[in-house]
Amino acid sequence: MKLYLTGHDCKYAAEQMLLTLFPGERPEYPDTPPRPEDPSAQICAQREYGSGELLRVETRLHWGGRDWTGTWTGPLAGTAEEREWTLRHGVRLSFYQAGVQALGKDPPWGALTGVRPVKLPTRDMKRGLTRTEAGQRLEQIYRVSHRRAELALDCAQASLAAQAALNEHEVSLYVGIPFCPTRCAYCSFVSAGVGRTLKLVEPFLEALEREIAAAGRALAQAGRQVRTVYIGGGTPTTLSAPQLDRLMGTLAEHIDLSACTEYTVEAGRPDTITAEKLDVLRRRGAGRVSVNPQSMDDRVLSAMGRAHRAEDIVNAYALVRERGIPCVNMDLIAGLPADSPAGFQSSLEQVLTLGPENITVHTLALKKGSQLMNGTQEGPALPSGEAVAGMLDYAWDALAAAGQRPYYLYRQKYMSGSFENVGWTRPGFEGIYNICMMEELHTIVSLGGGGVTKLVDARRGRIQRLTNAKYPQEYLRDIDKALADKEKLLSFYSQG
Repeated sequence: MKLYLTGHDCKYAAEQMLLTLFPGERPEYPDTPPRPEDPSAQICAQREYGSGELLRVETRLHWGGRDWTGTWTGPLAGTAEEREWTLRHGVRLSFYQAGVQALGKDPPWGALTGVRPVKLPTRDMKRGLTRTEAGQRLEQIYRVSHRRAELALDCAQASLAAQAALNEHEVSLYVGIPFCPTRCAYCSFVSAGVGRTLKLVEPFLEALEREIAAAGRALAQAGRQVRTVYIGGGTPTTLSAPQLDRLMGTLAEHIDLSACTEYTVEAGRPDTITAEKLDVLRRRGAGRVSVNPQSMDDRVLSAMGRAHRAEDIVNAYALVRERGIPCVNMDLIAGLPADSPAGFQSSLEQVLTLGPENITVHTLALKKGSQLMNGTQEGPALPSGEAVAGMLDYAWDALAAAGQRPYYLYRQKYMSGSFENVGWTRPGFEGIYNICMMEELHTIVSLGGGGVTKLVDARRGRIQRLTNAKYPQEYLRDIDKALADKEKLLSFYSQG
């Protein structure tokens, strides 16, 4: 879509709303006027003066061969930062008003953009607003639907409870293992399955051990203790039992885990789960693992490139329980190729019958670099946005009826229906790492492939990001940078 901005330069706000309303469109900024057949949006901001300074933003949208207009007017006052927020908000709301007229419906999250919608009600309740008042702000200011506002409020209350349980000197630790047995059609993360990159596993582990040692030194010198550990990927259980034992042993050797209350390992793929590996995880302190079916329909599993079947998931889950792992998470994805509302409902019912403590319901996001996004995946079509909405509505009701409650959520770009990913839990089994990561409650020190360290100073509102290389080859090439980045942890905490 061609975008024309007058009286402002809020490109990011305009593009966020474009992506929310018209996910198939990409922004263009031409120097020439639009042609009659071109989808376009002309967004003009004007300041008006009377008893006070007002901001008026008007969007003229051309879509589907018709013209639509949205207007937002509000006071322009306060600090420079507050005035800038008002301008961005006006751009979003005027574009939103025009867009919903053209589409004939409101998106589920209204005009709210960004990946962390829970931050708004969390902030509001932290400064004294009641749950009802925080919900009214979501619905009235951002046009969020009542049901999504309630979802955000539930997760905000879980976030506040997590904040109250954390100590200022605590951090979380993430270890990324960028290997999988095969590559799923929706995934953009690893470039190849472990069969093609097997020769890189040992060098990767050697480099990771160096980074673990560097992180341990930096944490000790900074006086930080690890509250949660999360080994993710990829699929960490792609590693052999001896390799897992070596990795987790190195963590325990170099990093003080005496204050760790939550240790998670993504077992994920059932075709990587063995009794020997589970024994290693349990002995080394992991109390939470993921067994992620994504679907319990063999047709859907085949369509997304998984070699296992639903029966393998049931067997892997039973093995996890047999080996004494106390908390299990299972993931499902709404919107996968070849799936349907009836098929998704059946998958969820089968997972609920197994009885995991956590169930995460994802909405399919078309990620850049994935086979689904780049067109290299042939096969069944994706379910419609309406079908995905039906899947999520069913999940909401079924999970609540089963005694699960939502405790964290986030959104992604190019997500089917502009919905969300939600973590559900039995009371008392909340994944603290997930809340801390998504709500940026404290520092996440990330090691390994694809890790993003977030250094968080909550009191001063500072966040600094340090990114590790994504792929094994790049991680090995850039290991010296990863080691040097660990030293920045010391300087971050010494500031102020």
